[in-house]
Amino acid sequence: MRFDDHFLEELKTRLRPSEVIGKSVKLRKNGREWVGLSPFSKEKTPSFYVNDEKGFYHDFSSGKHGDIISFIQETERLSFMESVEKLALQAGMSMPVQTPQAAAQEQKKQSLTDWMELAGKWFAARLHDKNPHAQAARDYLKKRGLSDEDIHHFGLGYSPKDRTALKDALVQKGAKVADLVECGLLISVEGGGAPYDRFRDRLMFPIEDQRSKIVSFGGRALNPDEKAKYLNGPETPLFHKGQMLYGLPGALKIMGANQTKDYASDLVVVEGYMDVIACQRAHVPAVAPLGTALTEEQIDILWRRHNEPTLCFDGDKAGMRAASRALDRALPKLKSGRSFKVCYLPNGQDPDDMLREKGALALREALTVTQPFVEVLFRREAEVEPLDTPEKKAGLKKRLRALAAQIEDKDLADSYRQDLLERLDALLAPKRTAAPARTPWQPKAPFRKGGKYMEPPIQATQEGLAASQKLSRSLDPMASALAQGIIEHPDWLGDVVEVLESYGFGDEELEKLAKTLVSLSFMHDMSDGGLDRAALNRHLQKSGLGALLSEVQTAAFRSGAPFLAPDISLANAHARWLRTLNAQARLTALDREFKAGSGELLTKVGTETYMRLKTERDALRRSLMSGQIWADDVDKPS
Repeated sequence: MRFDDHFLEELKTRLRPSEVIGKSVKLRKNGREWVGLSPFSKEKTPSFYVNDEKGFYHDFSSGKHGDIISFIQETERLSFMESVEKLALQAGMSMPVQTPQAAAQEQKKQSLTDWMELAGKWFAARLHDKNPHAQAARDYLKKRGLSDEDIHHFGLGYSPKDRTALKDALVQKGAKVADLVECGLLISVEGGGAPYDRFRDRLMFPIEDQRSKIVSFGGRALNPDEKAKYLNGPETPLFHKGQMLYGLPGALKIMGANQTKDYASDLVVVEGYMDVIACQRAHVPAVAPLGTALTEEQIDILWRRHNEPTLCFDGDKAGMRAASRALDRALPKLKSGRSFKVCYLPNGQDPDDMLREKGALALREALTVTQPFVEVLFRREAEVEPLDTPEKKAGLKKRLRALAAQIEDKDLADSYRQDLLERLDALLAPKRTAAPARTPWQPKAPFRKGGKYMEPPIQATQEGLAASQKLSRSLDPMASALAQGIIEHPDWLGDVVEVLESYGFGDEELEKLAKTLVSLSFMHDMSDGGLDRAALNRHLQKSGLGALLSEVQTAAFRSGAPFLAPDISLANAHARWLRTLNAQARLTALDREFKAGSGELLTKVGTETYMRLKTERDALRRSLMSGQIWADDVDKPS
């Protein structure tokens, strides 16, 4: 029995090689691959590799290589037919019935595919015709930054304005009009009129199936007055838009190629044709749904290729609406090991905008800034309305419970309900506030000197109060906590003057404060008690920093830094403060390197070092923002 290509491809995409082979070979994760002992020869060192993204296994000890079908044939001594039957059962697929009618239908599909391929070549040729309409299409692509090589690689073309241009060309090649209607290239006219071309005066995007065969087209209108900006082909025997993703063959090739590169191969879901092309030009494996929100079939296709694809949306209102629809469609399907990450591009940009304005490296970096599915879901619900009444708070809690209940995996549904409600509790927890009796720049807690608590002799002024009120409330809490550490313990400054002079506290708003402290350190012996807290405050007040001190203290209070806690020993406080300052200084140094120019840095140090530095920078930022930097402390507040 001969199986058609569609059936075999569907079978392979429904089953991960690691899952099939892992039933008989003990595999462990090794980067993007799985490795284990060879099932074909005796060995002590694993040399058998399985690659889910490429869909094959390779055994270095025996030289054998193949897919899941050949693996079953080799290891279980089954015929090709028996192997397919066994795998079809695992995949929940019915075996095709080979009848004369089925054979004829398969032959008909192949004939339609041939005409689609020929139409794709014809559209591509028309893009280079010498007429003003084709020139408009070329100008549009040039404006988008696409080279001739890009245009050829993605198979882009142009459909002429003439009503029957494509029809006439294909009929002349031997096509039947009825076949061209059936595959969606022509529109039939009710009442018996002559069919005509579906796509006219449009930039053409070929839509390929997983075998890289053209099964339909999408067309972008070049006339701004056209009602439908984008037009996709209709449902046909070849094309089911809810079961396909634009750009999938190219994305899979990039995922395979990127295994030898230093940057990640997360599968990214974007919103449109040009976004897919932009990402793939930047070597990011990206796909897009075809004019609809993600369907269940498309979600399954994504998960068969990646455990946690990234849903990327523009940061504008339309992007938020698209994200909301995707969240609702994916939520019931979530399960352990199968989820999504969410990326909102900054400033309302889409991937195509970012690629043209900032380059491929910036686009790849932006796509790594993601949020967990559960966090985006919670934020969406929490921002529906102000939570200013008990009724609204109860309404949010009810919505969160209902969302978790939609998840079909009961264990995961329980985990989601617990996580969402914990986030709600944290959101509604009473906020800690400063004592109202104190003036704006007075400390909210007494400072420590020589083991005793004292209050600084600072007087409030109307000028200082006005300045304080005008200051931005966006000071970085961690940087402020580091500054507050020195304000409370001036003797700490002596050992870190060089660090402070070079990197400050990690916030540009605190640059003047850092420079003033460095200057004071040269005037006084800070390690010998040359300047106590009260004296330091007077110096800072005279330097015009009184209002800033209040803001530093407020922001530091929000940081939760343990070295500012009143019940911690001076030794422990100093050690933790010093650790945090050094981490902040390193982060500032790395930020300066990247801010100076990612492209220049990449050229200077090479891809491997660049990615190592980026990983270090991101890890430091997360550690400081989350408080993880203190998570491994063995000494607790005394």
